[in-house]
Amino acid sequence: MPPRRVITGRSQEPRRRFTEELSRLRAEKGDSLRQLGDVLGWDSSLFGKMESGDTLGGPEVAQALDQHYGTPGLLLTLWELAMADPTQFKERYRRYMFLESEAVSLSHYAVCVLPGLLQTEGYARALLTAGGITGAELTKQVQARIGRRALLEGDDAPPFRTMLSETVLRTPLDDADEWRTQLEHLLTMGERQRVMIQVLPHTVGPHALSNTDTMFLRGTDGRTVAWVETGYSGELIEATGSVERLQLRYDLARDLALSPADSRKFIMRMLEEVSCDPTT
Repeated sequence: MPPRRVITGRSQEPRRRFTEELSRLRAEKGDSLRQLGDVLGWDSSLFGKMESGDTLGGPEVAQALDQHYGTPGLLLTLWELAMADPTQFKERYRRYMFLESEAVSLSHYAVCVLPGLLQTEGYARALLTAGGITGAELTKQVQARIGRRALLEGDDAPPFRTMLSETVLRTPLDDADEWRTQLEHLLTMGERQRVMIQVLPHTVGPHALSNTDTMFLRGTDGRTVAWVETGYSGELIEATGSVERLQLRYDLARDLALSPADSRKFIMRMLEEVSCDPTT
């Protein structure tokens, strides 16, 4: 089959196509970045960063731009495609990201950091910075991570359970305000019908799970795969026997975890400790 003929000459890569359309529409309307900011109410630097690809902005910005340019749904659709584009993630994560986006249920265990689906922008930025990422790449990865949170939004969001080792909640950010925001976000997400957060306290002692973050993803075909990750690498486990053995360990550890209600109280105590800290 002959390759598809490119008619428009515009990029077929979602993130780049989004930035191209932003620049094209602004040029056609004759707006400067300052004028755009004045009309829509956002700082003009945001629109500059969006056109350069440093950030994708948010859905409300894309909707406002659609209304301004008279392109109902165009930019919002391109924004959604750019956010969901797996090529913005490192190669080893791309298949995982596809499976995550298609999963009908997700179950997670966190060793020492919060799952990406529950991270605030401040938390994600601090974590990625600690990993040595800086500059434009840092901005890109933070936006990509925050974009994943859309998976848990809407009436058709898949059920998501996360079991947090107490270590996760005992490892605060240096910025107390950002840490407080993150804890508040956990409490807010825990109120959602399809999100269940449980804490595995230190008092349970040794348990069946290893010191490796684990995510189970059940697909539309009923098949479950597992993703295990350390701070340096990740591995997708698809063999049925291996997944079942890991699932058994997960279930044994979950039996030791606090109930969702008691876990919420635990997180609230952590939040109170931050709020009462005289150094904050």
